[in-house]
Amino acid sequence: MRILPLMTSALVTAALYFAIAERDQLLAFAQVEEPDEAETEVVEAADTPSLIRVVVQHSVAEAIDNAVILRGQTEAARQVTVRAQTAGQVVSDPLRKGAYVNESDVLCRIDMASREASLAQAEAALSEAELSLSAAEKLNTEGYASETRLRGAEAAVSAARAALDNAERDIRNTEITAPFGGLLETDTAELGTLLSTGGECATIIQLDPIKLVGFLPETEVEQVQVGSRASAELASGLTTEGRVNFIARSADATTRTFRVEIEVPNADLSIRDGQTAEIMIATDGREAHLVPQSALTLNDEGILGLRILKGENVVEFAPVEAVRDTIDGMWVAGLDLEADIIVVGQEYVVEGVTVAPTFREDAL
Repeated sequence: MRILPLMTSALVTAALYFAIAERDQLLAFAQVEEPDEAETEVVEAADTPSLIRVVVQHSVAEAIDNAVILRGQTEAARQVTVRAQTAGQVVSDPLRKGAYVNESDVLCRIDMASREASLAQAEAALSEAELSLSAAEKLNTEGYASETRLRGAEAAVSAARAALDNAERDIRNTEITAPFGGLLETDTAELGTLLSTGGECATIIQLDPIKLVGFLPETEVEQVQVGSRASAELASGLTTEGRVNFIARSADATTRTFRVEIEVPNADLSIRDGQTAEIMIATDGREAHLVPQSALTLNDEGILGLRILKGENVVEFAPVEAVRDTIDGMWVAGLDLEADIIVVGQEYVVEGVTVAPTFREDAL
């Protein structure tokens, strides 16, 4: 019973001896080669966790025009209701609304009535007053008329001239003309209408050029200057361009916004008064990167940014400011002039992690 344990102990001792003291001869007898150092490194590398692969875009900032975007509407450059400056009956045929009139075109003509007779009377009165003044001056020179009489004759001439001026003006006012070229927004006064002084003849609007009107918030009013380029897209799809020609100095008491006006050409009158418009006003340019919208992400604090590579392919979060959204991507500011931006895989890595990048240019 004691022989078996002794034999087992002897065999184990012999095996350990050959494994340690005679290792090379044992391996040679068994025809087994010892792995070299390179194979050992491969095995150790296989035990190392693989790096996350991401796609990176090398981006260089470009100078772009920034813009302030407003919601506004079109507005006629001028609009006025033309009124009568003398009373009388309209004797002209009416012009219908929508008609185009040029500056000084007659809109309403009022009956002359007794105005020509009044004019002749005023002319005769002036001639008589002037004769009286001439006689008074001669007598005063010869010492036969007083200064008081002379001054009275002079006053009579002034009054007669004023009466003649009024008669001539009253005749001119029988023709009510357009103050500027534009479109009639209403019919002119109908034939036979009795107009009193101040009575309405017609309303006329000027649409060329036309104004785009919007309201700038306090935070953006300093970015816009008179003369800045602007463009707009109307609700109808029509686009137009012009320049800022007015920025209010006083804010609206309710909205705390500042009125801004842009003058745009409208020679074909295709733009109407009161149309809704999305207005974009160019401001000073700035350096920005064009990135895919999908590359944008939020950090744990909810800040918008991009994940970029720094140093030895280490991920870093960079906050950015969205400057402009386009069909080609998003223009963002806040990065260095050149940046390696992770555009695929950014959602699977965090700041400080080392990754295996594939550059988009190389992938193409």
